Amino acid sequence: MSSSPLSSLASSPLSSVGSRSPTPPGYLSPPSSGASDSGNVSHVRVAEDDQDREGPPPAKRRKIAVKEPRTTEYLDLHALNESSDETHHKIQDAKLKKLMEALRSKKKIVVIAGAGISVSAGIPDFRSSTGLFKTLRGEHKLKSSGKHLFDASVYRNDNDTKEFHSMVRKLSHMVKNAEPTPFHHMLATLAEEGRLMRLYTQNIDCIDTSIKPLATQVPLAKKGPWPRTVQLHGGLQKMVCTKCRDLKDFDGELFEGSEAPCCKECEDIDLVRTVSGMRSHGIGRLRPRIVLYNEYNPDEEAIGAVNAYDIKNRPDAVIVVGTSLKIPGIRRVVKEMCAVTRDRRGGFTAWINLDSEPSGVDLANCWDLVVKGECDDVARYVGLPHWDDKDCGEYKMVDGEKVDTKKIVAVVVDSKPAVAINNQGIPTPTDSPRQQSPTPMSSILKLKQPKLEHSNSFLAPTSKPEYTKDGKLKKKAGRKPLPTGKPNKDIAKAFPTTKKGTVKTPTKGNAMFPGLVKKAPTTPMRPVSPTDHRNNGDYDPKSSQPEVVIPVYCETITPPSKPSGMGDLIS
Repeated sequence: MSSSPLSSLASSPLSSVGSRSPTPPGYLSPPSSGASDSGNVSHVRVAEDDQDREGPPPAKRRKIAVKEPRTTEYLDLHALNESSDETHHKIQDAKLKKLMEALRSKKKIVVIAGAGISVSAGIPDFRSSTGLFKTLRGEHKLKSSGKHLFDASVYRNDNDTKEFHSMVRKLSHMVKNAEPTPFHHMLATLAEEGRLMRLYTQNIDCIDTSIKPLATQVPLAKKGPWPRTVQLHGGLQKMVCTKCRDLKDFDGELFEGSEAPCCKECEDIDLVRTVSGMRSHGIGRLRPRIVLYNEYNPDEEAIGAVNAYDIKNRPDAVIVVGTSLKIPGIRRVVKEMCAVTRDRRGGFTAWINLDSEPSGVDLANCWDLVVKGECDDVARYVGLPHWDDKDCGEYKMVDGEKVDTKKIVAVVVDSKPAVAINNQGIPTPTDSPRQQSPTPMSSILKLKQPKLEHSNSFLAPTSKPEYTKDGKLKKKAGRKPLPTGKPNKDIAKAFPTTKKGTVKTPTKGNAMFPGLVKKAPTTPMRPVSPTDHRNNGDYDPKSSQPEVVIPVYCETITPPSKPSGMGDLIS
C-alpha cells in the first residue's frame, strides 16, 4: 500500500518540532538557521549555567606570553680575522656587533673579573700553563703545587712562611711596575660614565683600584653606599695587624725571613702598659691583607650585602672575564647574577676567556654569548674613549702648588653674528581705554579753589642778616616759653590761708579781678506776656497782671450774595 502525502508529512522535521513541548520562559530560542538538535541543547545548557551562577562574573584569564628559548652563541675572535668564508665571517661579525652594542649601550653592567685581565700588564695568572701555581713549584722546590703558598697553613711552618714572604715581596715589586691594560681603561670609562654597576674583582694586584673611577675602600663597609669595585680576595695594597687590626700601606721590605714583622701600634700600647705597671697584652704581627685558602674573609658580610643589593637592582648585562670559576663562592655569585639578568627583557650575559666556558649543571644556560679571545681585543673593538679624556678645550690641573696646563688642539672658525630679522607683524588689537564721564557743572561750582600763599621770598629780595654791636649774629625771636610749674604770686595773695583754714576776703577791691566793682543787688525781672515787648528793666510787682488786648477790625468784607438762611449771621 502506497504511503500518502500526509504520512510522509508526519515524519518530517516540522512534525517533530510541533510535537515538542513549548519552550519555557527564560531559555534561549533555537536559531532560525536550522541548526541541529544537539546544538540547541548546548545553548540551553549554557543559559541554565548563566542563570544558576551567583556572584560576580569570572575574571578574565591573563594572557601569559610564552618566553622564547634562549640559546648560547659562540664567537672566536682569532677565527674571525683568519676566516675567508664570507658567510661565516658575516655570522661572526653579527655576534661581535651584538657584544659591542651591549658594552656601548647597557646602563647597569656588572663585571666579574679574574687574573686574566692583568696578564698583559705583566702579572701572571694562577691556573694557566704559565701561571703562579706551576712556576712557584719549580722556583721554591715545592713538593706539591704552588697553590700551597696561598693556603692559610703557610703560617704553621717557618719554611712555608719564609717562602710565602718571598713570593709576596716579589709580587709586590711586579705590581709597582705594572700599568693598566686597555680592558682596565674600558672598565674605568664605564664607571666614569655611570654605566658600571659593580666590578667584582678576584685580583690582588690592585691595578684596577689604582684608577680613580675604580677606587675602592678598605675595609668594605657593611652598609651602603658602596664603591664601584669590590675586592673579593683583598689586595697587596694594604697590610693588617693580626691583633689590633690596624691598617698600613704594604711595605714588602718588612717581609723577610720566616718571622712576620711586628706591629708598631701594638708595641707602643704594650710599652705604655708595662711602664704603668699593667700586664702585657702581647704584640700583633703584620701580614698582607689578602684572603688565603681555608681562612675567613673579613669582608664576607659586606660582600654578601653588596651582592644582594645588586641582584635586587637587576643588572641588564653581566660580563664574566678572565676567570675559571673554580671557587664555589664566586661560582654562586655568577649563577645568581646571570639568572636575574637573563630573566629580564633585553638582558645580556657574556663569557670572555681564552678557555671555554665552565661545565656543570649549575652553570647550564647561563650565557648568551661565549667569546674566545683576549679581553684587550674586546676593549679595542668596543672603542670607548679614555676615561680621563675631557673635550673641554684648555684646562688646568691643580695639585697643591703645581699648576700643569694642558692644551687641546682646536679649530677656530670665523663666524659672523647672526643678523636679526625684523619681521613686522600685524599688531594685536587691544581693548580701548575707558573714558571717564565728564564732571557736571554743579559739582564744579561747588569746588573751592585753594588759596595760594605767596612767600615773600618770591616778591622781595632776601633780607640780609642782622648783627649786634659786638659783631655777633642776632638770634631770631623764638616762641614764648611755656609756663613753669611755680604758683602765681597774685593767686597766692588772693587766697591767703591762716592756721584755722579760713579764707580772708580782700578789703580793697578784688585782687584777682581788679576791674570788677560790686553793685547793689537788682530786683528780678518781671514775667513778660507774649504780646508785650521784652525789656531788661526792673521787675514791678504791680504790673504782674497780664493785659489782654482785643483787636478791632475797621472794615468788613460783604459778599455780593448771601446764602439762604445766613443773612442774620452775616449782618
